[in-house]
Amino acid sequence: MNNEKLRYGLIGAGSNAERKHLNNYMTLPNVELVAICDVNIENAQRLAKKYNIPKVYGNYEEMLNNEELDLVSVCTPNYLHAEISTYALLKGVHVHCEKPLAVDAKQAQKIVDAKNLSGKKVMVGLNNRFTNEAVFLKKYIDVGYLGDIYQVKAGWIRRSGIPGRGTWFTNKDCAGGGVMIDLGVHYLDLALYLIGMPEPSYVTGAIHQNFSHTTTRNRNGYKGDPNGIFNVEDTAVGFIGFQNGATVNFEFSWASNIEQDKTFVEILGTKGGVSLINGEVRIQSEILDTCVDIAPVLNPNIKLKNEFEHFVQCILSGEELIAPAEHGVYMMNIIDHFYKAAYKKKPVTFENSNDNILLFSSPFREIK
Repeated sequence: MNNEKLRYGLIGAGSNAERKHLNNYMTLPNVELVAICDVNIENAQRLAKKYNIPKVYGNYEEMLNNEELDLVSVCTPNYLHAEISTYALLKGVHVHCEKPLAVDAKQAQKIVDAKNLSGKKVMVGLNNRFTNEAVFLKKYIDVGYLGDIYQVKAGWIRRSGIPGRGTWFTNKDCAGGGVMIDLGVHYLDLALYLIGMPEPSYVTGAIHQNFSHTTTRNRNGYKGDPNGIFNVEDTAVGFIGFQNGATVNFEFSWASNIEQDKTFVEILGTKGGVSLINGEVRIQSEILDTCVDIAPVLNPNIKLKNEFEHFVQCILSGEELIAPAEHGVYMMNIIDHFYKAAYKKKPVTFENSNDNILLFSSPFREIK
């Protein structure tokens, strides 16, 4: 990596922006913190003071017009991702956009179109692709140790994990959806990324809203507004069939009556299987006509891939991104079709389907 400095701006000054983006970009020698923006300018001022960021703005357009930036992070509510990312790209700025890339595939495609027009890069904040476990599994699967992959299971289930009733997370207009948009993007994306993102054929599934009436199942630190809007699903289950014959079962929930929280990806092939359950990798194989289970020991002191360093390196060197904008469109297309299937209560195919998810009204009443 060369000694060029990238002038960096942060759009959105929430906890995720600080914990992930600021705390990582500030450590990179090729990045200079220049400006921060948030509609709540007090939040922006607080972080600017804490991290010694010179310029503070309450409007992203003003920041992008006034500052000569090379790179911005977009850490805002989902419905603003396309608007802000597109504006930044057309200003000649590289974009690191938090997941999901947009609230639907059409909005996500607008970002890709702006990227292509500008010649700049867009990376989606799919941080689970960058864990040591994911890096190992991707290499293991790509070598061919699993043979032909035919079945996948993926999920993220919380016992008490609603991200704040009445916040933008539970407002369909702001988030685009509920747990499927929030948690589903993470682990369904990881599963599909590991198996090479095959072409989907059809999807079916269901969504439920079981805990919108209570504040007792909120995630720690997300108290929210008891009188706020909750018109999204808190549970999503589904099944995807792919053109190569593989299938994926998935389950995501903010709140379920289970013993403990669980994240999982299980991938089965004709030669072997792998699983990633609560961060632990296991390999299922056969040696000398005997079934064996292998528990790889990954060095926790070595970070194989760093999401933020990777993006900077790709900007400076022209390398290919691990999580490009096109992958965000792929994922949102699947999620759009899942919602259509759930709302219609029947399977939906991906062939010649130009329906927009926004044409379908939410099956849930707006609870305040």
